[in-house]
Amino acid sequence: MEGATVRLLRGGALLRRNFPICLSSWKNPPHVLKSSQSEAGLKTTNKGLPYAPLQTFTDEEMMIKSTVKKFAEEQIAPLVSKMDENSKMEKSVIRGLFQQGMGSFCLSETGAGSDSFALKTKADKKGNYYVINGSKMWISNAKDAGLFVVMANVDLTLGYKGITCFLVDRDTEGLHIGKPENKMGIRASSTCPLTFENVKVPEANILGQIGHGYKYAIGGLNESRIGIAAQMLGLAQGCFDYTIPYIKEREQFGKRIFDFQGLQHQVAHMATQLEAARLLTYNAARLLEAGRPFIKESSMAKYYASEIAGLTTGKCIEWMGGIGYTKNYPVEKYFRDAKIGTIYEGTSNIQLNTIAKRIDSEY
Repeated sequence: MEGATVRLLRGGALLRRNFPICLSSWKNPPHVLKSSQSEAGLKTTNKGLPYAPLQTFTDEEMMIKSTVKKFAEEQIAPLVSKMDENSKMEKSVIRGLFQQGMGSFCLSETGAGSDSFALKTKADKKGNYYVINGSKMWISNAKDAGLFVVMANVDLTLGYKGITCFLVDRDTEGLHIGKPENKMGIRASSTCPLTFENVKVPEANILGQIGHGYKYAIGGLNESRIGIAAQMLGLAQGCFDYTIPYIKEREQFGKRIFDFQGLQHQVAHMATQLEAARLLTYNAARLLEAGRPFIKESSMAKYYASEIAGLTTGKCIEWMGGIGYTKNYPVEKYFRDAKIGTIYEGTSNIQLNTIAKRIDSEY
């Protein structure tokens, strides 16, 4: 459902979102807890080979982290509640994130969800242009996108090997953008159906090679799953970091609720799972960065981080009690936003299928 154009933004989820201590408004700028601080630089061994914990960032990565954090705190955080309530991304945020315009990736259809290559949208060649007919579903940012990256089949008899990637401008005649879905979470990002009625696209607007669209889609999904893992990790960590100070201050039966051993065990369990998700995510990212095989690891990271995000946010609501269930504080929004992680860019079951296939080929 997510577009390729927002992968860079998802990568920013590696930088954990932290909020003020208990009962502070979630619109205030966040502060960084000790547990979320990272060190810059790589130490070297006697032979000059780099080694460092996976959480260690280079100077360049630290600079990027600082820039993204500043933008998130100053430009996005004050508008989060409003955008969620209005189901609309503010224009200032769009301008800040997408200076060259926003695009949407169009793959899914009514009958082509997890089985994405069963798509029926067709592109018929007419001279030096193609005519596209069909429909797409769950297209992220469609309401605001100026360009659509559309997967259509130039020859249905070839199956998935006929899938080709087309660039379609928003104002192209015959392209109709439907009403945004009324979603549970990630509400600021519009998700709309698209209809193509005799949409004429110049042959020059083919992205890459004819019939290679499925390769581009697979490659993009394999990489973007690391971004989803990072997104879910950041979401879960932000929720955890917001909740812990509250349960350390909230008192019941004459002592902090954090001091109850039953709750301590739950916190320890969640913290361990968060750290495991972080290491899986960072490992997949480093493998991709190094040009090494990463498909199994990206699926593991995406699967585990998205599952843990749901568990963590659910527990945080329970730990905060009644106020965690209200919209005055961000925990319930974290919970709503977390669910999509197990669905888009490949469901959890699809990730398990991918992992199993890789294991099968390794032994």
